[in-house]
Amino acid sequence: MSKEMPPEFYKLLEEIQAIDFVIVELNLYLDTHPHDYVAIQQFNENTEMSMRLKVEFEQKFGPLMNFGRSYSNYPFNWVDTPWPWQV
Repeated sequence: MSKEMPPEFYKLLEEIQAIDFVIVELNLYLDTHPHDYVAIQQFNENTEMSMRLKVEFEQKFGPLMNFGRSYSNYPFNWVDTPWPWQV
């Protein structure tokens, strides 16, 4: 399977991956520094940005997550490839 996707597909997916990495790191930091107000602000800002990017991606290219975490268009578009983890 080698379906070529437009450059914006890869750009948005890379942005989502990068911001989600930041969120994981902030989460780990906040586990040991729960009173760091600035880190909490950064966590919340990055979480909001991640959600916005995921909505944008899914509107343009289809679902990112399965098991009810993403909506599907009609027809059910999980059969469309590549799936996000395949690129």
